[in-house]
Formats: sequence, structure tokens, C-alpha cells
Amino acid sequence: MPVRIVEKDDQDFLNLCTKYLSRAGDPSASAEAWRFPVIDVFRGSPLDPNDPDNEVVFIYKAAPGTTTQVGVLGSFATLYQTVPLKPVRFLGEDTGYFGLSVAVPKGQAHIYQYVVDGKLTLDPINPQRVVLENGKTWSRFFTDSYLQPMVLELWELKLLYRLTEQILPFRVAEAELFLQQFYNYLDRQDKDASKVYRLDESVGEVNAIDKLLAREERHRLSDYHVCLKQIDTVLRKRNSSMEPSELSKEFFNDLYNDMAQDAANPANRIDGWDYGAYANPPFFLYILRRHAVTGAFAHPKYAGNVGAAGWAYLSEKYFEVKDGQRSTLFDWRAALEKPLGTNEDYL
Repeated sequence: MPVRIVEKDDQDFLNLCTKYLSRAGDPSASAEAWRFPVIDVFRGSPLDPNDPDNEVVFIYKAAPGTTTQVGVLGSFATLYQTVPLKPVRFLGEDTGYFGLSVAVPKGQAHIYQYVVDGKLTLDPINPQRVVLENGKTWSRFFTDSYLQPMVLELWELKLLYRLTEQILPFRVAEAELFLQQFYNYLDRQDKDASKVYRLDESVGEVNAIDKLLAREERHRLSDYHVCLKQIDTVLRKRNSSMEPSELSKEFFNDLYNDMAQDAANPANRIDGWDYGAYANPPFFLYILRRHAVTGAFAHPKYAGNVGAAGWAYLSEKYFEVKDGQRSTLFDWRAALEKPLGTNEDYL
């Protein structure tokens, strides 16, 4: 597909770079390195919140004066054509930064590499990488509302879905009925999009956790890999005749309670858990609770809270009655732009 370049001036690129790459030395050491390439709303003219594209801003950082040409080669462009980045200058001086902004459809994932003075190189800033079937490593990014798993395996996702049952309020019969009715009222486009990947049939929180672990919470990915393996082992020891993700709710209730106990007390040790591999099960529960709640109630563009169902649940649950009239205490639609909300001035 032909690449759609979005024109930006040097100041725009510097504004994007410096607020995230403020540390000296290796830019990949920045705590905010996961933000690159920068995924943002498409700021076309006029600004349209319903635009199907994201603006994706590529940034390459070199020492001033050491690099002459930089391009990007990626699956978002026609036949992996090299798209040139332009040098970014400040007061006429070389900054070492090169920048490019392109429009990429939402709900997609792409691989790319930079071409620096004719040589292919991975993005030295972006920590997201993927190894292809041919053994080659590429940098990777995904746009808003991408609904396919990125870093967790299928068995991990199934197990994670069962674990979130103990955390979120959507599993009781009343809440499940509300969500079913809510999804029935979504328009056809939203319903189709929400079912692209819906292992977690509540509000997409497991998919959102996968996306958190791919970017800003990547430093917690190893916690999930290790602890989900431990949980799989423990549950198989408790019932060897069924897959752990298919066990009854009682097994997960018991496991959750066992993991919440103080791991420092030998009397609370979980039979089958390898404490040499991960010594603190309650800490993993803390991480999981934080991620599950974030995924259930964050903006839908982060791949959870599908169709704003989590917000709709809160809106329905918390209300007041004055003069015989019922009104919600959580009027989220007034704070967001269309199509989810009603506020035309939000952006």
C-alpha cells in the first residue's frame, strides 16, 4: 500500500523527541523508550476523531554529524519500500535526529527496520522486537485498538482470563447479562471489531494486559511468563485430569487465596510452587490486579474496555435519584468525543 506521509516541521519532531528522550547517552535506556515510534491520533486538517488512521512518528537518533541518510523499511509501506526520514535541525544546526510521520490504519501491527547510510539496523530506541520464521529479528509496533495477542501465548491468555475472574466485577450473573445486552446494542462495525479477539468475553481486559506487557509494562513480562507457568504447574498437581484453564471456579478461588498469603511464612507455602523461580506470589497478584483494572477501565484505544463496556457498566451501576429522576454518577460520554462519547470539543 502507498505510504501516506504527514508533513511535520523540525519543532514538531523536537517536541516529540525531547520530552521522552531527555536522558543523556543511550536513548534506549530511557524509561519512556517504549513510546517509540510515537502512536498518536491523526492530526490531519480538519482534525477528525473518527479518522481510521493513527499518526505514527519514527525517530532515529545519531550523534550530530555522523550520519548522512536514514530511511525506514517496513510492512506499512508498499513492498517494503524505503521511506526517507528528514534531518531535524535546531536554529540551523544539526541535532542528530531524523524524523518521519506517516498515517497508518488503526488496529494493525507492523515490522520495520531503519536503513542508515545503506545498512539495515533495528530501532535502537523501541524495545519491541519480533523474530520471524526465517530467524531474522525486526522492530515492531502496533496502532490503537489492535486486538490480536502480541507477547503472551494462547495457553497463558486462557489462564490469565480465568485469573481475572477473581478481580473484576463482571463475572456475576447480573453483570454478565448487562454486558451481553450492551454488546447487542453496539453497531455492526463495533461488534465485529470487538470479536476479532475476545478470549476474555467481559471487556477485553486480558487483551489489554497483553498490550501493556508489549509496551509500557514490558519490564513485567517476565513476571507473567514465570508465574503463569508456576500457576499451570500448581493447578495440574491439584487436578491432573483437566487443562488448568478449564477447571471450575473453586480451584481458582482457592489458588487466589493461597497466593495472597504471606509468602515469608513457611506455613503458607503453595504446594508445587517453585519459590526459587519466583519467591513472592502476592506481589504477582498485586501486578495482576493493577493491570486487570487498568485494562478494564482504560480508554478503548488501548485494546481493553471494548466498546466502552467497562465505563457503561460503571455508568449503570452508580446512579442517584432526584425528584423521581434517575441520573448516573459516572457520565463518561460527556467527557469523550464521538463515536463513543457526546463531547464535540474534547479534542
